[in-house]
Amino acid sequence: MTHQKTPSSADDSLYFRIQADFGFTKHPGGLKATHDLIQACRISQDSYVLIIGCGVGQTPCLIAEEIGCRVVGIDLSEGMVEKAKERAKKKGVEDKLEFRTADALALPFEDNLFDAVLSESVNAFISNKVTVMQEYLRVTKPGGYIGMNEVDWLNTPSPDLREYAAVVMAGADFLTVDGWKDIMVSAGLNEIQVTNFKMDFRQQRREEMRSLERDEAIQAWKKFIKGFFTDPLYWKFTKQVMSKPGLLITFTKSIGYGIYIGRKTFRG
Repeated sequence: MTHQKTPSSADDSLYFRIQADFGFTKHPGGLKATHDLIQACRISQDSYVLIIGCGVGQTPCLIAEEIGCRVVGIDLSEGMVEKAKERAKKKGVEDKLEFRTADALALPFEDNLFDAVLSESVNAFISNKVTVMQEYLRVTKPGGYIGMNEVDWLNTPSPDLREYAAVVMAGADFLTVDGWKDIMVSAGLNEIQVTNFKMDFRQQRREEMRSLERDEAIQAWKKFIKGFFTDPLYWKFTKQVMSKPGLLITFTKSIGYGIYIGRKTFRG
């Protein structure tokens, strides 16, 4: 999952530090979910697209390769942005892509600029969800789309379960389907559409590996195996996750993910 949490807490989290060490980012549903998001937001060769929390640039590069439109990606992490630039150069699509280090809560772009603003597993890590959604709306052209792929609770979680998820996943604050829809409505979005899925963790792992080049997958597994046996950071994270095995099992059965689409009307 890519991140756009406030700088003070994001860089200190075990969850994100390990992700950065792997050298790739992830989100629920993998490539299929990304393609669903692109299609739902009507992205074409003429579109100008903003990706929030672009991570190492997987989605921006995919859009540039498959559709050929212009894409801007932002992330709080300078390291992620540098890796995204390297990926774009390797893929030969750097002429269509721009990457910046920026905060989703204060986007460095003029009003009514982008045809679509996309985010994948980002908004759960932002506390001011309505504010950030309004910022997405500000930079979107009238008639344009805001699309997100977010983890959601299948039912309202207990306080203990919500706290466990926040502790092991860098302060993530997942919402129910209705909760995410309410955020979009409160921000001023219209024509909201939601497609929801149950989480299949085995399929999720396959999708994550499928999104990587062969050499990237090999390197990621090497880093994981080496880290698991030699790095105290990995031990600490594993201990954190396994500290409450009952809640871990409940958590895996209590979450799904959704493709959430909203539109900026011509009045806004």
